[in-house]
Amino acid sequence: MSGGYLIKRIKSGIPGFDELIGGGFPENTTVLVTGSTGTGKTTFAAQFIYKGAEEYGEPGVFVTLEERAKDLRREMLSFGWDFRKYEEQGLIAIVDGVSSSVGLPSEEKFALEDRFNIDNFLRYIYRVVKSINAKRLAIDSVPSIAFRLKEETQIREVLLKLNTILLEMGVTTILTTEAPDPSAGRISRYGIEEYIARGVVLLDLQERNIELKRYLLIRKMRETKHSMRKYPFEITSQGIVVYPSGEIY
Repeated sequence: MSGGYLIKRIKSGIPGFDELIGGGFPENTTVLVTGSTGTGKTTFAAQFIYKGAEEYGEPGVFVTLEERAKDLRREMLSFGWDFRKYEEQGLIAIVDGVSSSVGLPSEEKFALEDRFNIDNFLRYIYRVVKSINAKRLAIDSVPSIAFRLKEETQIREVLLKLNTILLEMGVTTILTTEAPDPSAGRISRYGIEEYIARGVVLLDLQERNIELKRYLLIRKMRETKHSMRKYPFEITSQGIVVYPSGEIY
């Protein structure tokens, strides 16, 4: 409940995480997942899409702008996640945004054109979302969108437009981005991503007993009462697991 009305929640599919955010993401919310290299951002986004199909029967679209779709599928099999199975059932669509950008033909059913244009990009994603009646969307990643622009200074306008279109689509969205220096408060590459998103989840690595440990911090989640403490998490053979009580460390 919030302000006297019931908020519909979308389960993340990540064990231990939903109890930190009131049972799940508020429906139709755009959530930014940020962190440095190796913190698990792509895995977080992929788990959200895959578990949505597997556990809740909710169709989802994964837009991969950093690696080819076939490479993503292969990597996710290490967690036991057979994306192809749910693609064939019409519950998952992977949009290949890499092949054309490097001048290679794509064998994928859904692929972006070789010349990147933000309006065409948004229209295409909108069509794919509607084609499978998607409830979930993941875009990996925001910097990869910016790299395709002629002027990186356009990113503010592009992100504002992206956020507006995402709200119109009626999907719950995960956007990933880079955190250049979380300890200094720089939690996004362009300094605007966290302001357009209604939720911000920071994935971080910290040294503890001469080892690097993974921690998660919910910086913002609209319509949700949440803690501002860091919680340990692991990337296991079944994907990301969060430990709300912190006992793992």
